[in-house]
Amino acid sequence: MLIKTKIFGEVEISDEKILTFENGIIGFPELKHFTLIHDEEKGTDAGIRYFQSIEEPAFAMPVMNPLMVCETYNPQVSEELLSDLGNLSDENIVVLVTVTVPTDLTKMTVNLQGPIIINSDEKMGAQIIVEGSDYPVRFPIYDILKARKEGN
Repeated sequence: MLIKTKIFGEVEISDEKILTFENGIIGFPELKHFTLIHDEEKGTDAGIRYFQSIEEPAFAMPVMNPLMVCETYNPQVSEELLSDLGNLSDENIVVLVTVTVPTDLTKMTVNLQGPIIINSDEKMGAQIIVEGSDYPVRFPIYDILKARKEGN
């Protein structure tokens, strides 16, 4: 399938790379199909990927693995919230958090309270809200990423 994107132009996506979100995502319930795209020049190790809507070319959210910036990230989530995703295991679960990249990069944050959970075997996903206040909506990451880049 050839999709048009605002950031990457036209991109060829194989059907097995399409993720279905039955309930959409927070704020965009009408968007149900997504794929993950990364900057080919930086590779998948760059950290930030783009959660690209198949239905809406202009919609692409930067996302990343939360463990890159919060090694102890382990939210407790109700089984009921994940029931639509099929049988989740350590091998097939992918957890991503959205990244906010303002003009002032030193103010970059991730949303640890609204993770995106994906069953990579079933190609099903959901964005959930983690109950409680253990994880903030705006967790600063600039200094953490800078230290990682410098090898500290």
